[in-house]
Amino acid sequence: MKGSIGANVKKQQDRPWLITDAARSQREQLRSREIRYVTMMGLRLSCLIAGAVVISVKPPLLPVWLALCAAGMVLLPWMAVIIANDRLPMSKAERGKLRHSAPSSAAVEQHSAEERNRRTIDGDL
Repeated sequence: MKGSIGANVKKQQDRPWLITDAARSQREQLRSREIRYVTMMGLRLSCLIAGAVVISVKPPLLPVWLALCAAGMVLLPWMAVIIANDRLPMSKAERGKLRHSAPSSAAVEQHSAEERNRRTIDGDL
């Protein structure tokens, strides 16, 4: 009987508990952005190599293949910078916080009506 009680206690501790809703560290975020950037630059390099191979093989529809390789070599660096500098997607906890902390629409409308009465812009100054 004692063995079965110990086994039940052990099964409850299989998964760790989440004790914080803290965001990922800056180092982890930087690492994931670097991985995305290097992956996209690798795809660009493969477009360059594929273009060289296509030129040497001279397949049918050569201009179409070369245009696709050139588009990859031109667009991928731009997309790599945009994607690498993009913020990571929000976690469920962060989205829940935003949803619960958003002010009600009545409070926003009331505040904006008060602000309209106070602020007047005069162009003749």
